[in-house]
Amino acid sequence: MRVLVVEDERLLADTIAEGLRRFSMAVDVCYDGEQALDRVGVHGYDVVVLDRDLPVVHGDEVCAAVLETGGEARVLMLTAAADVNDRVAGLGLGADDYLTKPFAFAELVARVQALSRRARPALPPVLERGGVVLDLPRHQASRDGRFLPLSPKEFAVLEVLMRAEGAVVSAEDLLEKAWDEHADPFTNAVRVAMMTLRRKLGEPPLIETVPGAGYRFGS
Repeated sequence: MRVLVVEDERLLADTIAEGLRRFSMAVDVCYDGEQALDRVGVHGYDVVVLDRDLPVVHGDEVCAAVLETGGEARVLMLTAAADVNDRVAGLGLGADDYLTKPFAFAELVARVQALSRRARPALPPVLERGGVVLDLPRHQASRDGRFLPLSPKEFAVLEVLMRAEGAVVSAEDLLEKAWDEHADPFTNAVRVAMMTLRRKLGEPPLIETVPGAGYRFGS
């Protein structure tokens, strides 16, 4: 899952991003609306966590820009205004959900996960294939009943592969969906993550390397 956090309170923005990354999400951060407009025009996000009262470019304009891209991104709007009229106005702009500050982080995570499921073709919150069970809400993985101690990045890579349902996933797609914008496309990050993930999955092998194309999760 790839998420954009747009929040002008830098400490809050960075805290949200760091917390979401612990749930295997690739997170980019912007501190004003102008930066956000640049990002949504380049990257395909699943969810945009958007503060409404942004400097430079207002959050309302950013929300409109997300909708204009025609992508599948869902918008979770944040605001300090708790008035019902403010919430109605935000939803009327096209936001998919609304969360008033201050909020419980657990609720933010649950809402982001729920919006992500709506941003792509409907899939169950628990993925199963080849004896592997990936429980997304609980952020747990197992194979044939054996718990898999995956790192957040390994969990994210496995989710992308399992969602592909047997289709080949290129290294570029993995970088786009499981890493944030700071990932260097010329590093061996994907290869290293794949190596450790295969080791933890154990035998028989479940991830196939397709020469010149990418990786496929077999059954």
